[in-house]
Amino acid sequence: MSDQSTNTIILEECIRRLNEGDSLARSELLNLTCDRMLKLTHRIKQSFPGVGRWEQTEDICQNASLKLYEALHDVSLTDARHFFRLAAKKIRETLLDLARHYQGPLGTGANHATMSPQSPNESFVASPLEGAELSCDPRRIAEWTEMHRVIESLPEECREMFDLLWYHELTQEEVAKLIGLSTRQVKRRWREAKLLLVERMNGETPSMT
Repeated sequence: MSDQSTNTIILEECIRRLNEGDSLARSELLNLTCDRMLKLTHRIKQSFPGVGRWEQTEDICQNASLKLYEALHDVSLTDARHFFRLAAKKIRETLLDLARHYQGPLGTGANHATMSPQSPNESFVASPLEGAELSCDPRRIAEWTEMHRVIESLPEECREMFDLLWYHELTQEEVAKLIGLSTRQVKRRWREAKLLLVERMNGETPSMT
């Protein structure tokens, strides 16, 4: 049995306990997926360069985890598939909120001038953030932010493909097993989802590699 299959079984057992009223299961569910949430946050954050400049991955993940924890009060999870999708949604919402905060007309990012050293003698400490996260290109920031907004508005089947394949980086075989389809059907849905995204963005989608 693969690690992914084992993790799914453990998750679904925790979800079962949560749905049966186990008050500890909600915290345990987040603890079980802490590393996954952090990795997922880091991955999505790469496409929010205007946020990465100001926010650390751990802080974003903590905020998204809190949103997820609160959502579990009101949402009755059906299985690991449902949980993965809810986690992707909460991280996406958190980053979109931050993008609006920093890149809106009155946002910090839109009104901040980055200072550079005035002479070779001045000290300069390079930022530990990745180059992609330091981009101030308004067009690139707008494209990525709009892409996530469009994904959020896609039909259910298409959005699920992005949640599982692109955000969570599950393989097509893992997704097929998780949602009960053949790998060929998953490939077809993924192709249709990407085509629809391009169509709704008028061909202006940034590179997703």
